[in-house]
Amino acid sequence: MTRPGHNLKQLIAVALTVLLAMVASAWAESYPSRPITMVVPFPAGGPTDTLGRILAERMTAMLGQSVIIENPTGAAGTLETGRVARSAPDGYTTILGHWQTHVINGATYALSFDLVKDFEPISLVADNPVWFVAKAALPPKDLAELIAWLKANPGRATVGIGGVGGGADVVGTYFQKNTGTRFQFVPYRGAAPMIQDLIAGQIDLTFTQVASALAYVRAGQLKPYGVMAKARWPAAPEVPTFDEAGVPGLHASFWHGLWAPKGTPKSIIAKLNAAVVEALADPAVRRRLADVGQGTWPREQQTPEALSAYQKAEIEKWWPIVKAANIKAE
Repeated sequence: MTRPGHNLKQLIAVALTVLLAMVASAWAESYPSRPITMVVPFPAGGPTDTLGRILAERMTAMLGQSVIIENPTGAAGTLETGRVARSAPDGYTTILGHWQTHVINGATYALSFDLVKDFEPISLVADNPVWFVAKAALPPKDLAELIAWLKANPGRATVGIGGVGGGADVVGTYFQKNTGTRFQFVPYRGAAPMIQDLIAGQIDLTFTQVASALAYVRAGQLKPYGVMAKARWPAAPEVPTFDEAGVPGLHASFWHGLWAPKGTPKSIIAKLNAAVVEALADPAVRRRLADVGQGTWPREQQTPEALSAYQKAEIEKWWPIVKAANIKAE
C-alpha cells in the first residue's frame, strides 16, 4: 500500500521537473538577451583572432546582440580553454579553438579538463592547412630538392616553432619521421616574432598556417615548399601539395571550431550554430576569409555532430604520433 506522503513527494518532484523545464524553455527562447563572449586564446591580430572578428561581426547582426572577442593568452591556449570549460553553460561564453587547443594540447599538456567531455560542439568554422615555408634565399627550388638538401645536411637547418609541444613542433617531428630528415627546432614565444626572424633570414624554415604566411609569400618575402592538404589551396593554387611533391599522406591543418561549455542547452547550441552557418554562407564573409587564407567547410559539415566527429578523428590520428615521439609542452 502506497503512503499518502510518498505520493505527495512524487507529485512535488514531477511539478518541480515540469516547472524547471518551462523556465529553461523560456530562458532559451529569450536567448540572447545580452552580449556573448567569444574567447580567442591567442593574440590580437593573429590568424585565429582575425577569423573570430570576421565571424563575430556577422553573428552580431544575426543574433541581435554583440559578440565580443576576448584575447587572453598563455600556455598555448590551455588556460583559457580550461576557463571556458568551467564557465556557466548559458550560451554567453564560447571559445573559438583549433587543432592545437582542442586536439594537440590534450597530448602535450596535463590538462585539468577534458577536451571532449567538457564542451558542447557548435560548428566547424574554417580550415587552414599547414604550409612548409622558408626564408626567400634558401637554395632548394622545390620540396624534393629541399628533402634531398636536408638529408645531405642533417641537423644543419633551423626550423622555427611557436613553443615546444606546439603545432609546428608536432608537424615538424611528423615530417622528419616520414622523410628521414633531421633539423634543429628553434622555439619562439609566438608566431609573429618567428615569422619576422624567418623573413630576416635568422632561421631557415617553419611549418605554419597558410593564414600566417600568405601575405609574405605573395610579397616574395617567404618561399613556400608545399601545403599539407589533400588538394592545392585556393588562396595559393601555385603551391603544390605534399602528395604531388612526392611525400604522400602528410596532411595537417589548423582547422577551427566553435564550442560552448558542457551542458549548454541544445536550443541555444542550435541558435549559435544557425548564426555560424548563416555567417559562413554570406559571400562577403567567404571572400574576407579567403583573402586571409581561411577556407570554409561544406554546409553539411557545419553541424555540432560534424565538429564532434572530426575532433575525435583528429585525436585518434595525432595523439599516438605525439605520444610515440614523447613530445611534451614546456
